[in-house]
Amino acid sequence: MRPFAYVKPVDVEAAVHAATTEPGAKYLGGGTNLVDLMREGIERPDTVVDVTGLPLDTVEELPDGGLRVGALVRNSVLAADRRVRARYPVLSQALLAGASAQLRNMATVGGNLLQRTRCAYFYDPASACNKRQPGSGCDALGGFNRGHAILGASESCIATHPSDMCVALAALDAVVEVHGVHGPRRIPLTDFHRLPGHTPDIETELAPGDLVTAVELPPLTADSRYRKVRDRASYAFALVSVAAALRVQDGTVTEVRLALGGVAPKPWRAREAERILLGGPADEAAFRHAAEAELAAATVLPDNAFKAGLAVATITATLRELNEGEAR
Repeated sequence: MRPFAYVKPVDVEAAVHAATTEPGAKYLGGGTNLVDLMREGIERPDTVVDVTGLPLDTVEELPDGGLRVGALVRNSVLAADRRVRARYPVLSQALLAGASAQLRNMATVGGNLLQRTRCAYFYDPASACNKRQPGSGCDALGGFNRGHAILGASESCIATHPSDMCVALAALDAVVEVHGVHGPRRIPLTDFHRLPGHTPDIETELAPGDLVTAVELPPLTADSRYRKVRDRASYAFALVSVAAALRVQDGTVTEVRLALGGVAPKPWRAREAERILLGGPADEAAFRHAAEAELAAATVLPDNAFKAGLAVATITATLRELNEGEAR
């Protein structure tokens, strides 16, 4: 590991100042992703700004019935929070599906938002990767791409976003609070991450020095659920995952939210499927039709073509379970 300077600021303003004035600075929260990337030589910060001492580790009630989650809240704490389990089961389930207990005890909400892809070519310095080294190419396109994206990818990058939590947050219309050199601002979670286009190395809408301070969850009246399909039940990244919320009245869908993981370079909000479902019948045929319409835009490669059908089946099954729960 390369030598680096270490700074531990006392407040948010000092953290932003350090991150914008210290050379090659990176924020450090739980470190479950950054430290690994530093060990591999992928991230090479000259300065590490440790934000773990900042007062950003609480879950607070909002006047409208939502929750404000501090960026330093640990994943295990958030998953176990009674308010989250009762009001946002999709989020609790996603967090519990996301990693081992040891990692959840260390990982933070802010760090989870910013974790980088687990594409094997990104982690291999001998491979071409536009995300790691812009302009070098993408070896995944002609390589082993079974786990790679089928929606929202480009000729420059087909890596998937690894987070389970972010898929749930996308379905919940969460808002990310950010503090930068010009003060605080708010970014909808669905706009926070960027698709790769020709610049896959630019992964979020954050400006240099921006610090994620919290995530706001609006109130949710619909029942919700997270389903993750993976190669093994213990600590594996999603092949396909679905975060869904559904409300049905008299057999008609009155509220629906869908987001997909494991299929795109960012948490994928399934807007087309939502559009088709809203106001229509809540039955198996409608669920499958909406899922197929969402996946109609998929661009597949030989190794990952199975994901399109798997996504359709997973969306359909998740909505079916929610609908059956509504009927009971």
